[in-house]
Amino acid sequence: MNSSTVRTLLVRGMLAGLVAGLFTLVTAFFLGEPHIDAAIAYEEAHAHEHGGEEIVSRGVQSTAGLATAVLVYGVAIGGIASLAFSFALGRVGRFGPRATALLLSGAAFVCVYLVPFLKYPANPPSVGDPASLDKRTALYFLMVLLSVLLAVAATILGRRLAPRMGNWYATVTAVAGFVLVVGLAFAFLPSLSELPEHFPALLLWQFRLSTLAVHLVLWAAFGLAFGHLAERALGPAADGEKKTAPAAAAPAAN
Repeated sequence: MNSSTVRTLLVRGMLAGLVAGLFTLVTAFFLGEPHIDAAIAYEEAHAHEHGGEEIVSRGVQSTAGLATAVLVYGVAIGGIASLAFSFALGRVGRFGPRATALLLSGAAFVCVYLVPFLKYPANPPSVGDPASLDKRTALYFLMVLLSVLLAVAATILGRRLAPRMGNWYATVTAVAGFVLVVGLAFAFLPSLSELPEHFPALLLWQFRLSTLAVHLVLWAAFGLAFGHLAERALGPAADGEKKTAPAAAAPAAN
């Protein structure tokens, strides 16, 4: 894949990320924000001391702040994912651009969000010990890094085993190895539980489900949008090759 094609895919990946960010913004506003407001209200009702004046009001945080964060994040992950797509296309099986984009989005959702989420699930803001914020952040990103590296290692393992075991058994073996090592990481990395003792379990469950839904919408929308854009960017070249073959074979048939 030449640099011009990669550049085209990069631009389309960022555009797809922006589109995915718009869908994610709607999901986050209607699913996530009500639970955040409820968690903040609970914390304020049970706090012994009230903090100082807010630098940024809650209204701005839930509208302009949310939109800026989600859209910038969508464009950023779109650009990164498009570069990964440029490398993965044709190297992870005989899949077209749309199927590769969806597979890449699904793998990204699992590795970048779902696996770390299972070990360190999201907590509502304003809930928890602020003194341990750096530790929690470091452990979370360590889990993200481990998950991504293990996924890459599992992909390489599957490719190397495929000639001897076949694609099916090689894939099963690679996935099983990934799950096993991730399980070991879950067992050895420290767990964190800093919620107040009487924090409503239903609110916590609803908040975590909403965060899961937000990221699922982000990666699903990106996979669909980028798959369509990548198919249009790469399709004409493939169509040209298909049309050239019958034309070249026609004189021989005559």
